[in-house]
Amino acid sequence: MESIVDLFFLNVEKYPKKTAVWCGGKEVSYRGLAEKVCSYENFFLEIGIKKGENIGFPMNNSIESVAVMLAAAELGCAIVPINPTLPKGAVESAFAVGKVKHLVARKSFYQRCEKWDLMAGYFNRICMDGIYPGTLCLQNIKAEDYGGKRCQNIQKTGKELFIITTTSGSTGSPKAIAISQEDKLKRIHKHIDLYHLGEEDRILASTPLYHSLAERLVLLPLCMGATSILLPRFTPNLWIQCIEKQKVTFTIAVSAQLGQVAELLSSPFLPKVDSLKCVVSSSAPLEPHIRTNLINRLSCEFHEMYGTSEISTATDIDFKEMPEKQKSVGKALKGVDIAIRKEDGGLCRVGEIGEITCKTELQCSGYYGMPDAFEESCLEGFFKTGDLGYMDGDGYLYYTGRIKEIIITGGINVYPIDVENCVARLDSVKECAAFSYPDERLGEVVAVAVVEKESKKINVHDIQVQCAQNLADFQQPHKIFVVDELPRNAMGKLVKGKILEYIKRGIE
Repeated sequence: MESIVDLFFLNVEKYPKKTAVWCGGKEVSYRGLAEKVCSYENFFLEIGIKKGENIGFPMNNSIESVAVMLAAAELGCAIVPINPTLPKGAVESAFAVGKVKHLVARKSFYQRCEKWDLMAGYFNRICMDGIYPGTLCLQNIKAEDYGGKRCQNIQKTGKELFIITTTSGSTGSPKAIAISQEDKLKRIHKHIDLYHLGEEDRILASTPLYHSLAERLVLLPLCMGATSILLPRFTPNLWIQCIEKQKVTFTIAVSAQLGQVAELLSSPFLPKVDSLKCVVSSSAPLEPHIRTNLINRLSCEFHEMYGTSEISTATDIDFKEMPEKQKSVGKALKGVDIAIRKEDGGLCRVGEIGEITCKTELQCSGYYGMPDAFEESCLEGFFKTGDLGYMDGDGYLYYTGRIKEIIITGGINVYPIDVENCVARLDSVKECAAFSYPDERLGEVVAVAVVEKESKKINVHDIQVQCAQNLADFQQPHKIFVVDELPRNAMGKLVKGKILEYIKRGIE
């Protein structure tokens, strides 16, 4: 079967001198990257890493990280990528769930491991950026040490696990999403077809490589002979400058990043981003004013997609083609079926809010080591996303939030997005989030956390009047908090479960 690594090496033969990956001012040709991959995979084999074993990988955005991914794929190993700044408990949990046998990391991570007493328990400990006690050094491994040749004796079917991504899931219990090489390649081909990408494209990954989106964006160009542009870290200025200097043609960015970019695009002092052919927003729906700003400022196609790590991309919409559907996250892709279901599993009517469930060939291989948990997450072949939404009469999907974020006040469901859309219309509001607040009489009531715009002052009374005029009685916020910022994860995604804790800490 054709694999990601097979496609990469075909492109090494076709485009040996072409830039394969650019990252932070450094670049490597297809031939140079192939030499690095060959040296890594042979070294891994020599020290006893075997097909089917899992490698813990606190990833940074670098050319070397890309080479480790490809080397693991060649050997039929899976990587368990994590944020290298995670606290001890989260690292232990992710590596335990992912059954990590070997560890590849940088010196800074090993220093933390030593402090935590976590150095033991791994068959091999490999340091990427130099010499560290108790580890093997990867930095000085050269292709010529192994004849610059690929491993030829590893038989693969494509079913081998490639990425094991740990997620908290809707219940908060750790789950490891298992993605095989075949799964990843299907997702890559779907995006190539969906966005009409080719070998001349320069594709930007600006999220951390331990996230599945960046992994896909880095591997995708290498499978078709294009160039991967990898941003070492994200700031809106760096993002815009990188696009201009590297002539980026395509990127998928998370909505939190695009929100920051939108604020800068109107500046006459910033470089132009006219090399772009298409930008796609992912992760969470854009706020209406940000979406409008981006549609107006970007001269290229501007899309939004919906999906989860388990099912990849399920819907897509080009806002410039469908301006009347701006509140939607798009129509189902070819080969994807979407059903909106009630609590009892029955199908919802058009316009009725329920759980978004999807059936797709892009679905992951399950939860690693937890087949029963994944089976419980499916109904009649449809994956239950834990997200709420509805479909309109034209088949467009509208996302309204997470099931666990519904506010049930006095037995009545309140959808946070309705409250947020109302409050966000005030000119002084930069961003806001509605969430549940404990209440002795009603169980919980609606609360809103609001961040004010710079040079604007929020008047709580104005928020109360706005809500009184536009929302039903049961939707009215009982608590309004003005905060400096909202809690977000490493991807910039809002974490509503931490808002109350964040506010209480601020009060104390």
